[in-house]
Amino acid sequence: MTGAAGFIGHNLCAVLLRRGFEVWGLDDLSRGFAERVDWLRDMGMEFVKLDIRDRDGVAEAVSRIRPDVVVHLAALISVPESFEKPELYREVNVEGTGNLVSAANDSGVWRFVYASSAAVYGDPVKLPISEDHPTRPLSPYGETKLEGERLVLRSFSGGGKAVSLRLFNVYGRGQNLEYAGVITRFIERVREGKPPVIFGDGEQTRDFVHVLDVSEAVVRASEAELDGSDVFNVASGKPVKIRDLAYMVARIFDVDLEPIYADPRPGDIRHSYADISKIQKTLSWRPGISLEKGLLELIRADLNRLS
Repeated sequence: MTGAAGFIGHNLCAVLLRRGFEVWGLDDLSRGFAERVDWLRDMGMEFVKLDIRDRDGVAEAVSRIRPDVVVHLAALISVPESFEKPELYREVNVEGTGNLVSAANDSGVWRFVYASSAAVYGDPVKLPISEDHPTRPLSPYGETKLEGERLVLRSFSGGGKAVSLRLFNVYGRGQNLEYAGVITRFIERVREGKPPVIFGDGEQTRDFVHVLDVSEAVVRASEAELDGSDVFNVASGKPVKIRDLAYMVARIFDVDLEPIYADPRPGDIRHSYADISKIQKTLSWRPGISLEKGLLELIRADLNRLS
């Protein structure tokens, strides 16, 4: 598991460890958190501190571990930063992925699961977005995730084939501003007694999926019998208006706060939500945690942490 100290990574590692899997976590800790590694080690995870750009180090680690499945989550994920540092994003998200695929091929890894992103689609030309939607990313981040995905699907040679999971807006405990940032910002504002700020008219839609549902999708993608390498959307399949999300957060906090509306941000996509029929049919996966339930648990955990 690369990116084991990140938001999705540490949640997924915990799920796998609780189910009795042997888990090796890889992370360079440049953006992940060491305390998550300590917690996962206490649960039984083995850990290797490693930068996926280190080709020889990646080859040595994978050769020594000899995993059945590689789950590749490590990536740089900030869209604004990707415009400032496009070469860095290519080094990590593309070249680092290539290093891992090469090492997996040399060590006889059976299945390679790659965490891709809905950012590969760009501005939707049809809704809901299915896996055959045109891929026209709008940022260097999206471009590098698409390059990484194509590299994995084209180059991985293991008998279990490769799976790319195109994740939509993932949220849950341990999230940061890059993941489902609007949820994080709404919670922070309302917790402080301030109204949530909406950029635009609030009618824009997004598709939010809980990190534990994402974890289950990864587990199924790791174990399923497949005819060949494939791509799947991982999402709720339900559009949520940003305005409705703001009121939902305020309602859970039991406060009466009217949102503040600000100018739309340049480049923001108006509507985005997924068609998840393919993953439902092929991997028998469907999201089990509603947005309201997920927000309730997240806000309760946040309040308990502060109390």
